[in-house]
Amino acid sequence: MKLYRKLFVTILFLGSFFLSFAQTSSTQIYTFDMKQEIGPAAWRVTQRAFAEAVNRQADVVLIRMNTYGGMVDYADSIRTKVLESKIPTIVFIDNNAASAGALIAIASDKIYMRKGASIGAASVVNPQGEVLPEKYQSYMRGLMWATAEVKNRDPRIAEAFVDPNVEIPDINPKGKVLTLTTSEAIKVGYCVAEANSIEDVIKAEGITNFQINSYQETFLDKAISFLINPAVSGILILLIIGGIYFEMQSPGIGFALLVSIVAALLYFAPLYLEGLAAHWEIGLFILGVILLAVEIFVIPGFGVAGILGLIFIVCGLALSLVLNNFFDFTVTGSESFANAFLLVAVSMVGAIVLSVIFGKSLLKTNVFQRLVLQDEQRSGMGYVSGRQKDDLLKKTGIAKTDMRPSGKIEIEGIWYDAVAMDGFITRGSEIIVEKQENYNVFVRKKA
Repeated sequence: MKLYRKLFVTILFLGSFFLSFAQTSSTQIYTFDMKQEIGPAAWRVTQRAFAEAVNRQADVVLIRMNTYGGMVDYADSIRTKVLESKIPTIVFIDNNAASAGALIAIASDKIYMRKGASIGAASVVNPQGEVLPEKYQSYMRGLMWATAEVKNRDPRIAEAFVDPNVEIPDINPKGKVLTLTTSEAIKVGYCVAEANSIEDVIKAEGITNFQINSYQETFLDKAISFLINPAVSGILILLIIGGIYFEMQSPGIGFALLVSIVAALLYFAPLYLEGLAAHWEIGLFILGVILLAVEIFVIPGFGVAGILGLIFIVCGLALSLVLNNFFDFTVTGSESFANAFLLVAVSMVGAIVLSVIFGKSLLKTNVFQRLVLQDEQRSGMGYVSGRQKDDLLKKTGIAKTDMRPSGKIEIEGIWYDAVAMDGFITRGSEIIVEKQENYNVFVRKKA
């Protein structure tokens, strides 16, 4: 009986061992898509995907690519990540690997392409599709050449992806930027074989026992991709500046300031997470707001503090949109900052114009009025104060401080607390008392 029991335990143990061995011996394949424009969002996904692949002890990282390119600096970061990967990498070009996509693809260990796909056309262009000056092309040529060389691919072909002056007999005539089809890429050794799906790639690799794990895009990924869109960034800048403008015109309301703070958080937070907005750039923006507030509320007139405040605000917002190392734009190019600066400037001007045009009507809307206390403690309703002010109705005087809208006035040598009915009166302006209710004196700027 004991013999049977030992035999049963032995069989059970061996079965568990072989089952465990069979499970662990399967090839672990980790896949993720690169179908968006190459930029901050693509770089974020790449970082997270490779980290997860390492955690899962993946044997292969397989990237499904379909992109027309994007920003060179982020393409270079992704290229470096792929080159330095200790896990073998495969790129499956599912239609297009143009421009920055081509750079990333040739950094992988193997390339497979769908029938009818293409790779190449990697000249550096601006957002309008215009080819940038030679220094940018030279930088891209160097990246392409070095990457191809590391992966034992013909560097002349990689160079021809960028430079139309590179002539390769029977492959690329002079005067044309090279783009390879699937069959052409196979012929020159850039593509291993044609494949029409991830499963075809795995089959071509001779992998039969495998397990696929794919990167799942999170809500945070989608939110960041949405918020760093230039159009959304422009709207957020408009809300930031518009909120500051409204708060300075009507201090004490608080709602405009809240809108500005929320917009600033939505603007800077995703840029910070993507590595675009550094601490010093965010600090520059905050310092600009402080200087502007000091100029308006503490220092009379508009001088050095106000001008510096505006410059710091613009630079903080614009520099956060582009990758730089303390104004060093070697990778991104100064044009990137110029475009960011233009976006910020247009948004700021738009915010001020819209605030001036729609400001008064906004303050009168039902929604806005709900945020402001409307009740007045009038004497006719039974409210009285302990002491009445002197009879000041229709008397004239001088604003002794800036009134925003409250401040100090002087009438007949006596100072009083007063409220400007026009919202803002500069110090030194002549005023006239329009209304007096208990301790409240309401004035207008005298015409």
